[in-house]
Amino acid sequence: MDRVGIREQIRLLSVKRFEDMFQNDFLLTWEKKEEEISAVLATAEILRHMRLLKISTRAFHSGLAVAIFRDKSTRTRYSFRAASDLLGLSVDEIDEEKSQVAHGETVRETANMLSFLTEVIGIRDDIFLGQGNRYMRDVAVAVSEGYESGVLPTRPTVLNLQCDIDHPTQTLADLLHLINFFGGVERLKGKKIAVTWAYSPSYGKPLSVPQGLIGLMTRFGMNVFLAHPEGYDLLSSVEERALKNASNSGGSFIKTDSMEDAFDGADIVYPKSWAPFSVMEERTELLQKGDLKGMAVLEKRALNLNKKYSDWECSEELLKKTKNGNALYMHCLPADISGVSCERGEVQASVFERYRLLTYREAGYKPYIIAAIILLSRLNNPAELLLKCLEGFRGTED
Repeated sequence: MDRVGIREQIRLLSVKRFEDMFQNDFLLTWEKKEEEISAVLATAEILRHMRLLKISTRAFHSGLAVAIFRDKSTRTRYSFRAASDLLGLSVDEIDEEKSQVAHGETVRETANMLSFLTEVIGIRDDIFLGQGNRYMRDVAVAVSEGYESGVLPTRPTVLNLQCDIDHPTQTLADLLHLINFFGGVERLKGKKIAVTWAYSPSYGKPLSVPQGLIGLMTRFGMNVFLAHPEGYDLLSSVEERALKNASNSGGSFIKTDSMEDAFDGADIVYPKSWAPFSVMEERTELLQKGDLKGMAVLEKRALNLNKKYSDWECSEELLKKTKNGNALYMHCLPADISGVSCERGEVQASVFERYRLLTYREAGYKPYIIAAIILLSRLNNPAELLLKCLEGFRGTED
């Protein structure tokens, strides 16, 4: 896309209806209207192409992007950092063990202390089932109180960088990858995507990626097949939402206990391990109690359960069942690669290697998705700012 193309995309962005995103949080994709999702995707593409042309998109002369990671992260952590820098924000990551949180400081107090010069607070909290998204909402309430009472000069945006329910920035990056791979969002309608459980020699992987996928992809007329062994269910509320989305979009949402059935005729496959729902519940309780002995017992039991389904692997043979034997393989990374990162895992080494660069490209959309969400939530007229950047003016704070 050249400058003329970017200018046209900015014009199209300017007529979209996404005003409700301004000074608002981004906590679940299904809380956002289709026009708002469309605006995020469009803005991400504009930012990506401006970056390729080395056009500055620094919207802020000062300000912080604060990150709170309660779980390990590579892609999301550095995507948040890259997105913030792209817009001119400095990043500070809070280590709760080195802050007053470790001494019992409340969420309400911490949230306000972090927010005096802060534009966005990105949070990853996917360890505790039933609590991650709730914690983000607690932070949102706290900063709203601080702003409304005059303590904070602005009210920071709270951005979900992965919780126990959804992983919005990942699934939106996945969606943008699909749109570009197939040549447009309209070409996703009728496509079959297999979101399947896959074997892993680890036991505590969150449910948020598969839940996010079925909650988002069903909005675009896709035929979403969810496959997993007995006991590896997702949240029933998310499955109900996927059914409703599919009904509204003309797509479908079908559950099966067969990886083969899900792969049969699929255009896209997304084999990804996650923990059984009951295991995540028990793990949350044990972690809260600090019961290390109980955790060790749970891990052994859960790993033995996983081994019963070690044949749930994305193999060359299984891919032959997909449409023309050539479905697009996707993964949020890092994948458990059989014979490479583990003895046996989610995907056969030859399959992963064939799609490896495509999965890197998939991951590469995430910084732009995050930057787009920040921009749309912080600026009242982001299209005007982007046009000024395109025309050679330095970005200004709104």
